[in-house]
Amino acid sequence: MRIKSIFFLIIFSCALNPSISLGDIRVVDGDTIHKGSKKFRLEGIDAPETRQSCLLQGTTWFCGRAAASALEKKIEAAKTIECEGDEKDSYGRVIAICYADNQDLNAWMVKNGWALAYIKYSKKYLKEQQYAKKKGLGIWKGQFVAPWDWRRGKRLESTKNFQNGDCKIKGNISSKGEKIFHLPGGIYYDRTKISKQKGERWFCTESEALNAGWRQSKR
Repeated sequence: MRIKSIFFLIIFSCALNPSISLGDIRVVDGDTIHKGSKKFRLEGIDAPETRQSCLLQGTTWFCGRAAASALEKKIEAAKTIECEGDEKDSYGRVIAICYADNQDLNAWMVKNGWALAYIKYSKKYLKEQQYAKKKGLGIWKGQFVAPWDWRRGKRLESTKNFQNGDCKIKGNISSKGEKIFHLPGGIYYDRTKISKQKGERWFCTESEALNAGWRQSKR
């Protein structure tokens, strides 16, 4: 007979810290939480991995950390947390639906764009995903690789282009801190060098450079 695993916790005011822990609850990432020795994997969703990055207007941002932080803040604001499930995955985590003050946390993460509906295992949260995608929430406001593909080594093509030098527009930062991009054929194009240490970068399109805060060189 399967025995449902359930826990309740009253959360009082407590400060966040870099390890993303709240009392004896710890948010591991956007779809995994620990309470003491118990580990819970949020059912039917898949959030970006902690080390995963996404692109927003051509700029890399750590969407995995952002997803974990969103879950952490939601838990901190709740008075009660309840998780229930009756199966375990290969890592020994209880596959659970968790509730913050009776609100489905799994659904909340997907609806706010911090996780995807894990359709390989469940189609329960497809409506929430459609909402987040339409509104451009969370990771939907930029470019991303689905977490299940990221774990298999897939990365954003635009990231590869920046690294391989296939994008030809040079994003330079002047001595005065002004961000200027140079197009091939421009007067200063050949003499402009890109230093990643200074925050300079390559762009694939003019609109991408403009959206990232660079202006076009006047010459």
